[in-house]
Amino acid sequence: MLTFMPNVSHLECSLCAQRFEANQIHNLCSCGGALLVRYHLDAIRELWTRDSLAQAKPDLWRYWPVLPVTKRESIVSLGEGMTPLIETKRLGAAVGANDLWVKDEGLNPTGSFKARGMTAAISMARELGITKIAVPSAGNAASAAAAYSAAAGIEAHIFMPMDVPQANFIECKALGAHVTLVNGLISDCAKIVTERKDREGWFDVSTLKEPYRIEGKKTMGYEVAEQFEWELPDAIFYPTGGGVGLIGMWKAFDELETLGWIDSKRPKMIAVQAAGCQPIVRAFERGDQSAEFWQGASTVAAGLRVPKPLGDKLILDALRASRGTAIAIDDEEIIDSGIELASLEGIFAAPEGAACIAALRKLLANGFLKPSERIVIYNTGSGLKYLETYAQRYPRDAV
Repeated sequence: MLTFMPNVSHLECSLCAQRFEANQIHNLCSCGGALLVRYHLDAIRELWTRDSLAQAKPDLWRYWPVLPVTKRESIVSLGEGMTPLIETKRLGAAVGANDLWVKDEGLNPTGSFKARGMTAAISMARELGITKIAVPSAGNAASAAAAYSAAAGIEAHIFMPMDVPQANFIECKALGAHVTLVNGLISDCAKIVTERKDREGWFDVSTLKEPYRIEGKKTMGYEVAEQFEWELPDAIFYPTGGGVGLIGMWKAFDELETLGWIDSKRPKMIAVQAAGCQPIVRAFERGDQSAEFWQGASTVAAGLRVPKPLGDKLILDALRASRGTAIAIDDEEIIDSGIELASLEGIFAAPEGAACIAALRKLLANGFLKPSERIVIYNTGSGLKYLETYAQRYPRDAV
């Protein structure tokens, strides 16, 4: 590991490319762009090799040389990362895919991929001396923020829609967070954080409004490369609400190529949204560079109910650069697909991940994908967090 080397070069605005100093507290650029962490990759390449991973701890922090934390004592970890990549032959046979895999992020701490982002964000908050954080969330980011803040001794202020899954609400309360339920969407929760953060002394860890959650989430890209022995799949399906996981993986692939660990091949990146909230799909189909706010957003997949992702341009850029696409799935198909995955493969997926199965079936049927291609679906969370959603299919009748 590069223990004493300053691995981070600087932060860079994703829109205007303005540079910012590393190891300082930052949110957005003055132009409104999200900040991305840049590394001394050429120097890191000389000192860090793929082979060294054989001795690394099997968690997210095995990639520490390309993560922003500089001191080991700053790291707040609950064992996140290195989730299983499962070959799903029975599901593949059912949908017509011969080389189908599921990356099961539901096995992370707090039951979702959000643990990846929050281990990085809260570790950096500790390193930078931040004592209070705030986050708007559709549910799973709140749970992760509460858990990692509790582990770090940082005060967490959580704002979630009133109809957030019960599991997320109870989890946040039990973890000691200050929880506010809001009669509205995640966008309404975000407005409250923006209005109050300066007065309350909160550091805003909203999606892409700080530079470090994306760094934790990009490790999904490092892992899929490592688990496939440094050859990327042909297509990746990613449930896209805020879309930071997709953005992060695209960033990871560029870093991996610069390190010399992979070649220039890229997967088709496929953003999967809900029919009741599909701002990225609409923008992609129109050829727009950014997304418009989706009015009346509604879906059983709480994590997909994001009316306008802050990283919309970055998502759309990745889809187009990869020759990928964006597709929306209705709620009935989402639930059916979740049950299909569970019954065929024993993976009880969150509705967000389940949506990818219906999307895959459609893209195989219309010829966008070939049965022979290697395809990876990211299940971003555990179905156990969404029992109310699945309960509608299973009424409890006494015998």
